[in-house]
Amino acid sequence: MERPDIRDASEVRPLLLSATCFFLILTAYYIIRPVRDQLSGAVGSISLPLFYGATFVATLLLTPLIGWLVVRFPRRQLMLWSFSFFIVCQLAFVPAFMFQDQIGARLLGTVFFVWGSVFNLFVVSLFWSLMADIWSSQQARRLFSLIALGGMAGAIAGPLITSLMVNLVGVAPLLLISALLLGLSMLLLLVVSAEAEQAAPTSAAAIGGSLLAGVKYVFTQPFLRYMALLMLLNDGIGTVAYALVADYAKAHYVSDAARTEMYAHLDFAINSLGVLMQVSVTRWVLQRLGMTWGIVIPAVVNFSLLVLVAILGSRIELWGAGISLVLVLQVVVRGTQYGMLKPASDALYTRSARETRYKGKNFVETAVWRFGDLVVTSGINLLRDAAVALGGLAAISAGVSAIAVWVGFRAGRTAGDEPDEAAHRDRIA
Repeated sequence: MERPDIRDASEVRPLLLSATCFFLILTAYYIIRPVRDQLSGAVGSISLPLFYGATFVATLLLTPLIGWLVVRFPRRQLMLWSFSFFIVCQLAFVPAFMFQDQIGARLLGTVFFVWGSVFNLFVVSLFWSLMADIWSSQQARRLFSLIALGGMAGAIAGPLITSLMVNLVGVAPLLLISALLLGLSMLLLLVVSAEAEQAAPTSAAAIGGSLLAGVKYVFTQPFLRYMALLMLLNDGIGTVAYALVADYAKAHYVSDAARTEMYAHLDFAINSLGVLMQVSVTRWVLQRLGMTWGIVIPAVVNFSLLVLVAILGSRIELWGAGISLVLVLQVVVRGTQYGMLKPASDALYTRSARETRYKGKNFVETAVWRFGDLVVTSGINLLRDAAVALGGLAAISAGVSAIAVWVGFRAGRTAGDEPDEAAHRDRIA
């Protein structure tokens, strides 16, 4: 493990606050993620297009609202209102889960899956937009992996809390714990923003500009085009793995608590891999090889594993024990995404104008992401109807990973190439 590369004592406090805030955010999210996923496991992957379709529609409706807030309100108000909205919604779901059997997994699953997915997209995206706002590009290369490590610790703590408590208290009380942690993260985030504002007062001002500038920049700015395409490609691979796990859960687990516990164990394995990468190779890659390689390496790893699945199938025997390659695929794809790809791609945004960081990044990581989910899950069902087996899905996904390698290189080369309008707005902000 490398020694933390902190070059200025003034970096210590905001770094610790940022890492702690991200720890609380992901702990809150990963407490409820198994709750969300057990609902998809209850109905299987055939219902995922419905879940993702509803999420995509909700995301499209909320994106202009976030854009409106970004245009008109300072950074701290944006964070306060956004986090408060999700906390209130979370509390409103508590009585619904107390009557899950009466409501039905399909109906409650659709509503909660939409909310949980939107929660993850907007809260995490806003957090990293703030990080890209207060840290320079050079600081990001040194420190973003440490901030992400705090999040990965939360991503381990959340599933542990869920797996230990779900059989004792049930599903509904977990939402209360998650809401409390999210409230604490909001308070810390406001402190981080306020202290950053004292150092650079103009950085916290309302961004202004067009309400739909993020949509415009995806089509006019090369960097955002490549980031949007990269999001679609990587999301396609992750969604294939997620759909396969949903079918696995439906086939092997019957009760709500058992499925929740299984998904909690899976998240624990995924996030443990992410932490291992953070403390071993990610910081070295970002500092020595650069942020571009932090995007490319996960795509190469995914390609290699998908080729293996295409050749060997869904299960292998190792030392006399059967191992599900479907679960291994999910662990590796998501573990490398959180352990290296995410901090590397977030660090690239530090080279961009504030309007790009808040509006463009938010649109890519919300609407574009969920559009990809909808397309991929619908495509999986069509391929299954056409009798395409697991090996065929893995081979197609391997091809997608190969394309992601090239797109990752292009995204890294175009980072910081600002359109005149965004660059001008950033200078006067």
